Parts: sequence; structure tokens; C-alpha cells
Amino acid sequence: MADTSWADSAKSLKGVILDMCGVLYDSGEGGGVPIPGSVEAVKRLKASDLQLRFCTNETQATREKFVAKLQRMGFDISVSEVFSPAPAAVAVLKERGLRPHLLVYDGLVPEFDSVDKTSPNCVVIADAADNFSYQNLNEAFRVLIGLEKPVLFSLGKGRYYKETDGLKLDVGVYMKALEYACDVEAEVIGKPASVFFQSVLNDMGIQPHEALMIGDDLVNDVGGAQHCGMKGVQVRTGKYRPSDERHPTVTADGTVDNLAQAVDMILSQRGH
Repeated sequence: MADTSWADSAKSLKGVILDMCGVLYDSGEGGGVPIPGSVEAVKRLKASDLQLRFCTNETQATREKFVAKLQRMGFDISVSEVFSPAPAAVAVLKERGLRPHLLVYDGLVPEFDSVDKTSPNCVVIADAADNFSYQNLNEAFRVLIGLEKPVLFSLGKGRYYKETDGLKLDVGVYMKALEYACDVEAEVIGKPASVFFQSVLNDMGIQPHEALMIGDDLVNDVGGAQHCGMKGVQVRTGKYRPSDERHPTVTADGTVDNLAQAVDMILSQRGH
């Protein structure tokens, strides 16, 4: 049974932010599959008076390729509505004059074409999937350990995510390994960093209390949004585990079976 108390505040909402993998679709073979009801749920939100943005830690493709994949699945979505860590990281690197050593998925490398990568003075890691080999991790370690003041950027800090064939280790696991080996604390770009959520709110021109985050990751989606001042609702799809509803430090404002149910509740409160 869904907790409905969070939906009482739906009348005062001005914007909704959706996580993508695990909320809209499950990734995997052939690009993945839409979660039942999610394509229609996005259409209904777009037809309402609410602003809609998508906030993802997806780092296995450029935003353009990623969005094209979702459009093929039937989602009404454009690149300008999607906030992902790589463009944010590029902005930080340029601002601070940093030259990255990249440990990322091959498909993400083009996002960093505009950045100088010679003689690296920092490391950027993302969900590199099979590129997380011992050799590649050790190479990133050597770059960091060789710097007087090591700088490590992690595009997200998730523990795992769900593909169609099961759960997969995410970037946070490898981030922790490099932190431990180099005695450095990574700077996280992406969820759950408040500055990342704030950039989405700034784009919509609304305050945190006027926005709702819907995600499958209790800590990074829901907890991150709550830390920023938003309400956070968790879906029972994607990486959701029943133990999330008894988590010691993060309690979702609501838990729903899927995105379609969340949208039903929001729009019914708003008289749509």
C-alpha cells in the first residue's frame, strides 16, 4: 500500500525531477527496456502545469546518445531537460584549470573533448563498467599518488544499479578504493551533491520546497534531494530493496510502486 501523506503537498508543487535508470527504464541488453507505465507517466507530467526535469548519474554515454536511446523507447524528452554529471565536471575542470586522467566508459569520452588531458593533474572516474580493470584502476592510482595534492572527481557515488540481467557495481565502490589507497576524499559531481540538485532547481527557477524528486536510489536520489530541501519519493522499481523502507538514516517522504502511481497521486491532488 502506498503512503499517500506526501501527496498532500502536490498542490504547492511547481516542478518534478525524475531520476532515469530504474524509474523510467531498466538498462541492459539492447539499451534496456521501459518500466511499464513510465512512458505514459512522463507524457502526463508534460501535459500538466508542472515543470519537468531529468536528473541522472548516467555516465555510459553522452547526453545526446543517452537521450536518443530514451526517445527510441517512446519517451518525450530533450537534451536540455537532462542534467548529468559529465557536463558539470567539464565546467569545473575548466574553471579550475585542471587536466584530467579519465577512468570512464568509452562512450563518455567525447564529453571531455574540449578539455586538455595532457600531463594530468587530477583523476575523473565514472561508471566505467568493464574498464574498471586492475590495470586501469592502478593507472588512476599512480596519477593520484604522484600528485603533491591529489584531486579525485567521482561522477556520482552509487553503490550499484540494476540492469535487465541483475545488479551491477557502480562507481562509488571504485571511488572508495582510490580514496583509501591515496588518502584523499573525492569530490562528487552528480547526485547526491546539493550543488547538482541546485543547478536543476536554478534551471527551473523554483525553490527546493516547490520541487519533488522521484527516484529508485534511497540515499542518492531521495536523501540527496531531502538534504537540498526538497521532498523525495522512492519507487519500488530499479534498485529498490524492501530494506530501504527501514533504512537507519534516510526515510523517503513516500514510497510508491512505480512512476505511474506517483504521477497518478500528484495529478489527482492537483485536479488533473
